Parts: sequence; structure tokens; C-alpha cells
Amino acid sequence: MAVFEAVFEAYHSLPQSCREDKIMINTFDFKNYFAHETSVIDDNVKIGGDTKIWHFSHIQSGAVIGANCSLGQNVYISNNVIVGDHVKIQNNVSVYEGVTLEDYVFCGPSCVFTNDLTPRSRYPKNHKYYATIVHHDATIGANATVVCGHTIGHHATVAAGAVVTSDVPAYALVAGVPAKRIGWMCECGQTLDPSSISGESDEEGRLFFCTDCGREYEQKGCGLVCTGG
Repeated sequence: MAVFEAVFEAYHSLPQSCREDKIMINTFDFKNYFAHETSVIDDNVKIGGDTKIWHFSHIQSGAVIGANCSLGQNVYISNNVIVGDHVKIQNNVSVYEGVTLEDYVFCGPSCVFTNDLTPRSRYPKNHKYYATIVHHDATIGANATVVCGHTIGHHATVAAGAVVTSDVPAYALVAGVPAKRIGWMCECGQTLDPSSISGESDEEGRLFFCTDCGREYEQKGCGLVCTGG
């Protein structure tokens, strides 16, 4: 943080007529977030207030990071990545170009995102990557891999070590290689108790009840919707 404050103060100590093009700084207020002195933040980055960026992390040009986020040690945010508000990214996570993390997403330690299904060192894609969207309040467990080009629904949970190779419905709990749905999750983060399920395993209109917070759900198609509580 001391390095950024020094640059900020040096810039504002210049006469107004000399500031433009003399020192390239990012378009955010250095006082509103914390970045450890070992982190690297490129130009043309936007970071929201009260966000914390820890040791040895690197934020590349064009990235947008929302407010009240936490980026752990050795986190890499690539060019043009969008990270919403209140996102927690644990240690050793790389978020590559083409990935969008909406508000309140949780990324567990060493989880992996990709952006190229057929990578070749000799033939770079030149920023033509598959998009991956992780919708709000979703959780990705430690060491899980999200293969690019897929969407993870809101409040879904990807279990530790899972490999996501298809879209994940809202509220789904997926696990395994490749990841398959093994249950449903409540908004509060609890697994829905099988004893509260009515009907067959994949029946339209099947009802769910969270024994922890009292929310109620109904299965619609291949997803789940909250109906009350």
C-alpha cells in the first residue's frame, strides 16, 4: 500500500498543468482499498472501495473488481475480467480473460478456470476466448476446475475437486469428474435434507424445505426456484 500511496502523493504534488500524461495512474481512489506492497496492479484497472488484495497477487489491465472483495495470496486476475461486489477469491486462484464473477461468488483455494478448449503454444488465440459466467452467490470448492464456455447458476455449489464440463443449474450441488448433480443447496448454504423431498428424484414440481433457515423450493425443469421462507 505504501508504494501506491507514494505514487498517488507524487502525482498530486505536480502542478495541475503538468499532471496529464506525466504519471499514468489507475482510475480509482488509492485510499479506498488495500493492496499489499508485494501485489502488482497494472494501469487501467478499477477496484471498488474496501476491497483487499493480498501478497503476490497480480491484477492486469482492463480488469474491474467490485467493492468489499477479498483476493487472497497469489491471486491472478487477467485482462478484462469482471469481478462483482463482495467476492471472495482464496489463495492461488487464476481468473483468466473471459471469466465473469458476479456478486458474492466464493472461489475456494486453488480452483481453476480455463478460457481455451484447444490451447496451442504455437498458435495463440489473441483474446478470442470462451466466456464463463459464475452467477451471484455461487460457490466453487477448493481445487475444482471450471472448463470454459459454461455457466454456473446462482447459489450453485461446485464441490472440492470437481471438474465442471457443462452448465450448472441454480441451487445445484455438483461433484465428481465430470461434475454431476448430487443434490440441491439452499441460499443459506445448507444442503437440502433428502427427508424433506417429496416425489421421485427428478420429478417436476418436487418440493424442498431447508431445515436450517426455513426456505421453501420447488423444482422447475432442471432447476430449482425459491417459493418462500
